[in-house]
Amino acid sequence: MQAVYENHPMKPALILASTSLYRRELLQRLRVPFEVIAPGVDETAGPNETPTALAPRLARAKAAAVANIHRQAWVIGSDQVADLGGLALGKPGNHARATEQLRQMRGREVVFHTAVCVARACTAHESVEMASVRVQFRQLSDDDIETYLRAEQPYDCAGSAKSESLGIALLDRIDNDDPTALVGLPLIRTVRMLRRAGYDVLRPPESVAAHA
Repeated sequence: MQAVYENHPMKPALILASTSLYRRELLQRLRVPFEVIAPGVDETAGPNETPTALAPRLARAKAAAVANIHRQAWVIGSDQVADLGGLALGKPGNHARATEQLRQMRGREVVFHTAVCVARACTAHESVEMASVRVQFRQLSDDDIETYLRAEQPYDCAGSAKSESLGIALLDRIDNDDPTALVGLPLIRTVRMLRRAGYDVLRPPESVAAHA
């Protein structure tokens, strides 16, 4: 889907400011050319920062970090935070932390907040929206958790569960208005936000100057 644009005077008009493979795969569904650039943003939560404040702050920071360099491009930044009764759960990073997260979440409702920011520096455009998905986890046994983690190893996912894969077996219910939100990039909101910023995914501009 993506071409190589290094050392080329023109680049795709759309940039995904993310290192997430899941967001990249979701954006590819729109069949538009885009480039992926790591934003290099520290995702550490601030003191007493709530999940509903953390997700949009990081989405905005990721988009701004890339948009300030590629000023003509439309840039998408996104971040997801799992909210367990006000406690922010991010990417576990390893087996032990994933085990701890799933033990905390079993039998409880978790809200996954996925924030999206669309920015374009040359027009001073920036908009942020958040999709929140309520997920009810089953009353999981320790053996359920261990079996799942060994099979899927979801250590790069907020909340340690991939709903689009085997993680669906951990859940009793999902309540949301966008089926892609829980995976990491709510495409309904993203398409709407891009349109408002002047980028129509049905008629996308082909490219922008590489260093403008």
